[in-house]
Amino acid sequence: MSYTWDFTPVWRHIDTLLQGMAGTASLTGAALLMALPLGLLIAIMRMSPVRWTSAIAVAYIDFFRASPAMVLLVWFYFAFPILAGVNINAFGAALLGIGLQSSSYMAEVFRGGMQAIPRGQWEAASAIGLSKAGAIRYVILPQAIRHMVPVFLIRFAELIKATTLAAAIAYGETVYRANELAARTYRPLEVFTVTAILFFIMIFGLNYASQLIQRRLLGKN
Repeated sequence: MSYTWDFTPVWRHIDTLLQGMAGTASLTGAALLMALPLGLLIAIMRMSPVRWTSAIAVAYIDFFRASPAMVLLVWFYFAFPILAGVNINAFGAALLGIGLQSSSYMAEVFRGGMQAIPRGQWEAASAIGLSKAGAIRYVILPQAIRHMVPVFLIRFAELIKATTLAAAIAYGETVYRANELAARTYRPLEVFTVTAILFFIMIFGLNYASQLIQRRLLGKN
């Protein structure tokens, strides 16, 4: 079966896809702002010698890493407002679902980075009178960051891809706008070809940047 490709309608309405990319950027940025500090907190709890604190962190990480992102989005959009008695829009539901799950992955990144620092650094920080929180802030994290940055960029790329699931709850990100444009132009192949190219540029750029940073920070060729 032959098919005549025509990208003209797509280029004519490219502003629709650009609006979707803006929605993707907003959701990705907000989820990252949630995931980073929360992930650090969960990682510190996970490393705590207090058993119940560590157990809560382990349960949190295991639950959100094992839960399908789509299920979390739908639950926060439909069930959470009923249980909590609050109104929540599609952006809020997507932020909670994606942000909380991402924080569980970030927690493991933080924990792995901090545990990679030699024990002597912890002991040295304690010897000069720093509390554990002070040791993490001034001694451990600055050293661990150089090992974690490449992994953070990879997780950032995964976060961008996860935002596409928000189309299921009618949040106006790139895939949702692409569906709208495909229905309007009757050119789904062309629309999603352009959409795939846009995502490829974003994700490939991040992956390439992570490789460059990793080589620079870790001295790899």
